[in-house]
Amino acid sequence: MEVPRRWRALVRSRETSLVVLAAVIGVAAGLVVSAMSVGVDVLHRLFFDLSPGQRLSAHQLLDPLRAVAVPLAGGLLFGLAMALIARWRAGREVDPIEANALHGGRMSFRGSLLVAVQTLWSSGVGASVGLEAGYTQLAAGIASSIGRKFRLRRGDLRVLVGCGAAGAIAAAFGAPLAGAFYAFELVIGSYSVASLAPVGLAALLGHVVAQAVSPSSQGIVVASTSTIAGHDLVIAGILGLLAAGLGIALMRGVSFCESLFGRARIPALLRPAIGGLLVGLLALVSPQVMSSGHGALHLAGVLDRSLWAIALVFVLKALASMVSLGSGFRGGLFFASLLLGALGGQLFASGLGALWPSLGLDAGVYAIIGMGALSVAVIGGPLTMTFIALETTGNFWLTTAVLVAVIIATQVTRETFGYSFATWRFHLRGETIRSAADVGWIRDLTVDRMMRHDARTVPVDMRLPAFRDAFPLGAATQVVAIDADDRYAGLVMVAEAHAAELADSGTVGTILHHADDVLLEHMTIKEAVELFDRTEAEALAVADGRETRRVVGLLTEAHALRRYAEALELRRRDVLGQV
Repeated sequence: MEVPRRWRALVRSRETSLVVLAAVIGVAAGLVVSAMSVGVDVLHRLFFDLSPGQRLSAHQLLDPLRAVAVPLAGGLLFGLAMALIARWRAGREVDPIEANALHGGRMSFRGSLLVAVQTLWSSGVGASVGLEAGYTQLAAGIASSIGRKFRLRRGDLRVLVGCGAAGAIAAAFGAPLAGAFYAFELVIGSYSVASLAPVGLAALLGHVVAQAVSPSSQGIVVASTSTIAGHDLVIAGILGLLAAGLGIALMRGVSFCESLFGRARIPALLRPAIGGLLVGLLALVSPQVMSSGHGALHLAGVLDRSLWAIALVFVLKALASMVSLGSGFRGGLFFASLLLGALGGQLFASGLGALWPSLGLDAGVYAIIGMGALSVAVIGGPLTMTFIALETTGNFWLTTAVLVAVIIATQVTRETFGYSFATWRFHLRGETIRSAADVGWIRDLTVDRMMRHDARTVPVDMRLPAFRDAFPLGAATQVVAIDADDRYAGLVMVAEAHAAELADSGTVGTILHHADDVLLEHMTIKEAVELFDRTEAEALAVADGRETRRVVGLLTEAHALRRYAEALELRRRDVLGQV
């Protein structure tokens, strides 16, 4: 059901109206995060016999039977449900990054709700997955649904999807600045003055609503940290380098687990059960591997352990995350990367401190630095991770050290791997996107939408005098020639056909051009321009396929370049926030 036309016109004509919609979305995002967090807590209390207020991943010991049976049974039910859903809903759901990159911000609300429920169940039965995927999916899905009801322009709809993600992340981590920059860097793919007010307000309201509904800390609780010395900045850079390697290994580990299940030819509906069993067995050693690890992220407690205990949790959590996602459970790696980064930073500081005691390294400081460095290698968003550190600690000098590690981890990951976890998953599915920057318009602007559908054709054996009579000079620039089977044969230049030196006894088949060069209907504007450049043609025929070669239209280079320039200008104006 769409809103009345006058309301749609008001929202489309005034930026302030978009800010009002963003405020509504921010409130909705805060409620989504609170509701899903409560839902997971209820499932944990029900399945694992926890007391109110206790977090699963903060437990030191679980009932062995529950630790194994719940993820196993939960995985089996999850696999069966996914098999039924696959028969009911064809295709797959797009996440906010893919929606903004390829689909102009269009997301399915029902599909997003389904993903959120899947994530809720996966975390609820103990799978080592992050809830942030469900938070952002549902909040962004609500935003997209609202925007489509108002028939917003492509750029405005993409901003609203970013508002949903910003409100969700701000609510989840108690960090409005991090939520806003999560939207700018990872979901919208750019920053503009026009998008600052809606995204910033959505993030702020998401945080405020989540705190009002659930006053208990949703974010990261850290111990007090010491001051930062000059050598800490250098060491932070080294930690950033190591974090990049670990992040790449973690992402490849997830895809390796997926391929391992595929090579073993295990039915898809049984894979989550096997993954749940493996996670349950790991939880017998350390319960911190279960669920998102949110409870374990209260670093004041988790870092107050022996070095061997921290190393054990680090290894087991990494394995549990790879197995959970690789076996098909729904969720993300954000929470896991934060916990693993904190543990890795603690291990790094302790190991280096043992070798060089005079450095006096603070484990709490390097836990925060490692948290930011590993997360940015996996998730991306250097400013997002930097602001999480700032809003968590309130320490500007520590934030500077985090920024050093984040910059190095980002650059090394980009140079050696080139993907975040989200875009790496897209790559494995055959997509080519590297970020949320809007490239979907290129796919939408196809040859079929630009070509002339009334292309004039002549038989390839038509005599030149007859051709001249049918097409006098000025009647057309080029004409498409077809063979006896109505297949494309080449282009005839009208001016050339009228040249005095041509014999009147010849046919148009003797003066054909670009016989092997043809555009296809589904080609994008980018592919068409590249073909024009390669063939140095002023116009090309359009065929329905490479094999059939049935002519369906004609496209000139001048028209294609003009449409390309218009589309680029429109994208530029969207990025700059110009109307």
